[in-house]
Amino acid sequence: MTGWLFRRFAQAIVVVLLMTMIVFAGLHAIGNPIDILIGQDVDQVERARIITEMGLDKPLWQQYLSFLNGAIHGNLGKSFVYNESAIKLILQRLPATLELAVAALLLAVVIGVPLGLIAGLYPESAFSKLVMTSSIVGFSLPTFWVGLMLIMAFSVSLGWLPSSGRGSTVEVFGVQWSWLTADGLRHMILPALNLSLFKISLVIRLTRAGVREVLPLDYVKFARAKGLSPLRVVGVHVLRNTLIPLVTVLGLELGSTIAFAVVTETIFSWPGAGKLILDSINALDRPVIVSYLVVVVCLFVTLNLIVDILYKLLDPRVRLEASA
Repeated sequence: MTGWLFRRFAQAIVVVLLMTMIVFAGLHAIGNPIDILIGQDVDQVERARIITEMGLDKPLWQQYLSFLNGAIHGNLGKSFVYNESAIKLILQRLPATLELAVAALLLAVVIGVPLGLIAGLYPESAFSKLVMTSSIVGFSLPTFWVGLMLIMAFSVSLGWLPSSGRGSTVEVFGVQWSWLTADGLRHMILPALNLSLFKISLVIRLTRAGVREVLPLDYVKFARAKGLSPLRVVGVHVLRNTLIPLVTVLGLELGSTIAFAVVTETIFSWPGAGKLILDSINALDRPVIVSYLVVVVCLFVTLNLIVDILYKLLDPRVRLEASA
């Protein structure tokens, strides 16, 4: 187990290094942030001073080595736009993105698993066919269009829910959370629903496929032959084995939801890390962009590690292989 964890840690370091190298090279090829940050009326002396202060006068490889040296000491650079620590800016905005992503994933599980289970147990029923057709629609609709329609329906026409902002928050351990207040929850409903639409469709189809695969297996037939109740057969023997691939996919989907929540955050003016990274890309704010990607990669690696551990807990065969 220790060797496995060490290998995963080494792989994570290699992934982070490669990602930062690619980002540095890509941002350098796109353009010079000085052209965006400094106005045309600034004289050449002041321009040269600002370039030197930001460290942009050095060759790219020296800038990258300086970044690595700072990263080892926990310093990922200072934002060109906000003149603050880049990692501090990310961590200030990240809780809003995390709670939105977790809410979207919870909606996907709460709605998708029961619907997928019914569709798998009764594949020929009219309700199951309606569910599967709806899941295809959920895959097909673009996120930005669904978000606009949700705002038009529930905010503009009906006036039931707010269309932007995060609402009231409560500070816990120095972090602001909106899900702990009624106003915050009201503000979260529409963006979480918009972000979860694709995930709900994915969970429905994965659950249905897993149920259809597990039902004909011998241990399910044997459980029925022993006289176990249908609820126990489905809950213990069918659903548990269906959850094994589902947990793997959901772990990866949580990471992708955090990383790609930028569209939803922009539509609903949700003050998360996704909106921050979009503004930073427009301004070529290199430290913030790199810091955000480092945080996202670390989240992906951590989530993959958690998924692997849960996979071993759910599947005894994997646990035996790991201990062998």
